[in-house]
Amino acid sequence: MVFVALFPFANDIYSLLAAPLLNKLPLGGQMIATGVTTPFFVPIKVAMMTAFLVSLPHTLYQVWAFVAPGLYAHEKKFMIPMIVASSLLFLSGMAFAYFLVFPVVFGFIVGTAPEGVAVMTDIGNYLDFVMTLFFAFGLAFEVPIAVVMAVRFGWVSIAALKDARGYVVVGAFVVGAIFTPPDIISQFMLAVPMWLLYELGIVVAALTGKKTEPTILPPL
Repeated sequence: MVFVALFPFANDIYSLLAAPLLNKLPLGGQMIATGVTTPFFVPIKVAMMTAFLVSLPHTLYQVWAFVAPGLYAHEKKFMIPMIVASSLLFLSGMAFAYFLVFPVVFGFIVGTAPEGVAVMTDIGNYLDFVMTLFFAFGLAFEVPIAVVMAVRFGWVSIAALKDARGYVVVGAFVVGAIFTPPDIISQFMLAVPMWLLYELGIVVAALTGKKTEPTILPPL
């Protein structure tokens, strides 16, 4: 239903998605479509992605309604805020990529083009590129959820997470190098938030973790 409502605005939604690149192109610059059906199907794909995001709260509610009857009361109290926070963090990661990362990345790409080379990106390739970054930053912003749940379920201790800081920093920069263009700024813009969110996850896990009750031995 959401897709049907968004279908007439598919081209407008794609224009909004393409704005970060178009704003960095020289005056008169434009994008191109190399496939016969690309001008039609790419906006449709963008509309479908938007419909999925808009309907995500309802989808998560349906999943929760199916799973909730099998959970204990204390598990429900823990999982509800985790689901809400996970959705908000994923959307925050996408917003961070759109408003902060895309202008830097596309400015770098356009600025490093050799003289006499016109940057005219195919709209299909552009969609694949931005979807990869959206997914990467959305998952990166899920780091606090993963940390909190790992501690909550006893998979790892707070002390072990603190000891692993160095490995996490290195891993964050490796992920940044894989999913971002080869400029140091965009790599930092993915790696540094991952590290900071990891630290946030440790803090939240320490505040919300289970309190271990002292063991009382029975009298002899």
